Amino acid sequence: MIPKINSAESKLGTQKVSKLLWQYSIPAIVGTMLSSLYNIVDRMYIGLGVGPLAISGLALTFPFMNFLSAFGMLVGAGASARISIRLGENDINRAERVLGNTLTLTFLVSAIIITFSMVFLDDILRLFGGSENTLIYAKEFMSIIIPGSILSALLFNFNSIMRASGHPKKAMITMIISAIINISLAPIFIFVFKMGIAGAAHATNIAFFVGMFWVMAHFFDKKTNIRIHRKNLKLDKQIVRSILNIGMSPFSMMMAASVTVMITNKALLTYGGDLAIGALGIQNGIATIFVMIIIGLNQGAQPILGYNYGAKNYDRMFATLKNAAIAATVVASVGFILGMFFPYQLAGLFTKDEELKNLATRAIRISLIIFPLVGSQIVFTNFFQAIGKAKISMFLSLTRQVLFLIPCLYILPPIFGLDGVWGAMPTSDMLSVLVTSSTLFFFIRRFKKNNPVDLAMN
Repeated sequence: MIPKINSAESKLGTQKVSKLLWQYSIPAIVGTMLSSLYNIVDRMYIGLGVGPLAISGLALTFPFMNFLSAFGMLVGAGASARISIRLGENDINRAERVLGNTLTLTFLVSAIIITFSMVFLDDILRLFGGSENTLIYAKEFMSIIIPGSILSALLFNFNSIMRASGHPKKAMITMIISAIINISLAPIFIFVFKMGIAGAAHATNIAFFVGMFWVMAHFFDKKTNIRIHRKNLKLDKQIVRSILNIGMSPFSMMMAASVTVMITNKALLTYGGDLAIGALGIQNGIATIFVMIIIGLNQGAQPILGYNYGAKNYDRMFATLKNAAIAATVVASVGFILGMFFPYQLAGLFTKDEELKNLATRAIRISLIIFPLVGSQIVFTNFFQAIGKAKISMFLSLTRQVLFLIPCLYILPPIFGLDGVWGAMPTSDMLSVLVTSSTLFFFIRRFKKNNPVDLAMN
């Protein structure tokens, strides 16, 4: 007899979509916003407490962090999507088999990546645009963060699964606890104990550890709806393949982001110097705030999309997509307005250096020029991932980073100089919006031929 799904999951197929989306998205948004504060707060404290070159050094770690996160998302994003689909099919046993395999796979992948990263740390940082002025800061930070990446992988992978299995509020609490610890410890380590950039790294790892302990306790609790069992820890080729197939999309996107930031850093070093890389760090910090809200919307929508796709409730699936896209567009529009009218003030949150503030102001204004369109593009890409269309999702994830941004970074800077580097971002955004919207349009038209759907439902 197949176990019945509890009310936490069954409401995914019955409750009003618009209410359900916000019920799941608000905790997810809080969680993603708080998780993004790890990097944003570090940039602020380091910029104000260490100096402008330290911000540039920290900016060098962004592609490296993307590289580490990519392997975490390869497992975590694929597992959470698969578990949502299995719950929609009312199959608890298979969901728990995915859960157990996820734990083993997270340890295995993390061990390989940590070893590789520590051995080639200097070479990787130079590859990402490090100079003699900034390498010392980046190396000091990453030599502490890399060993702790096993903690972050467990935290973020299983927090995503916690949300996907019907516990969005608990997932939010996980990130609140972790973020509060990081925000509290970072200024103490940097300003009181005078530990500099190393203090920020230690604060982050401590926060990861506490968050990891909290989230893992959930999946070993006998009262939890899906739990980790020893019998499910042995890797199953079919389950691993199913996880990686979906996880390849966010993995590819993060890896592509790592490569493009590396290329961007090289261009910035050529056309603007070390401080231009710091300006990218500030610009990225501002954009991240709004992108993380949209990612929170995606995380809230993902279990609803996956569950209703598995349950063949296609009208609810498309209604969720519609509501999420509208909300994401509103969020991105707010980011656009702030970026156009208050860029200097925003840059001032990260540094007191006038030259760096002016560089960051220019970067923010140019890079966010078509930001309102980016929100829905992110949601549409996530839609294909949530329903298990891994190949489509991966292709769309790569359009901006690989197909468009990289060529723009080689074409525009020789013509427009530093402005060409900043301009490459909105140019690639516009092209990827067109491709993603067209793909979704043709998918829906083909889907409706075989499945009657009321797309007006809300």
